[in-house]
Amino acid sequence: MRRWLRDRRLMGELAAEFAGTMILILFGCAAVAQVVAAGLGGHDSIAWGWGFGVTFGVYVAGRLSGGHLNPAVTVALAMFSGFAWRKVLPYSLAQTVGAFVGALLVRWNYGSILHAFDPGLTMKTQYVFSTLPGNGTLPVDVFGAFRDQVIGTAILLFLILAVTDLLNTAPKANLQPFIIGLIVVAIGMAWGAAAGYAINPARDLGPRVASFLTGYSTAFVDQTGYPYFWVPIVAPIIGGIVGAGLYRVMVSRYLPVPAEQREPGRVETTSG
Repeated sequence: MRRWLRDRRLMGELAAEFAGTMILILFGCAAVAQVVAAGLGGHDSIAWGWGFGVTFGVYVAGRLSGGHLNPAVTVALAMFSGFAWRKVLPYSLAQTVGAFVGALLVRWNYGSILHAFDPGLTMKTQYVFSTLPGNGTLPVDVFGAFRDQVIGTAILLFLILAVTDLLNTAPKANLQPFIIGLIVVAIGMAWGAAAGYAINPARDLGPRVASFLTGYSTAFVDQTGYPYFWVPIVAPIIGGIVGAGLYRVMVSRYLPVPAEQREPGRVETTSG
């Protein structure tokens, strides 16, 4: 910890990851709260809320840290793109704490509406903050939710590497964060039913802890009482590794190698 504090550059990167992930949650969880507790909008507005949250979060953090906002992204980049392993743990902690603080702000702002809709603070509103198999209602077991998270996060990392690879057809004029946000919207619209598309351990764990500390006694279990909290942590890590690995095997290995290459994950500045 002292070493991290003495490293000014690393501290800047961690601050950026904290802020970017907090922004992600401020839009994502708030969009769910608005739909679930206030009856404004529907599934598509939730998908767009998360997508815009990712877009703005990456714009916030991209120049300093690369805008990972997700331990699954950080681990995958360390395994396949040369990102420094020594940064994986501090990045993941900063992301999780950022998600925790963002969720606390959503919980505070929507507190009266949540209590009015769900006085007992049950699973009716728990999934405002964290995910459940089948969103708490559909007949999806733990294995099905685990499988869904592996596949969804594999898609996420495969596409993130595709659109940020400068050797591929990467978007120009600083549009990478916007395209990554669209990827999240698409995953939400196509892969949201079985497990709520957490596809991000920090996005799920940080708000889960925040909700538990503010009155949701069942925050760490699913609708059957099973301790479900580990699924959106472990499955996205595995899925991210699978997706990034598949991109390297199927696409990246066939692209020409540049003379020099920036640090993986860092957003390139352009004059466009």
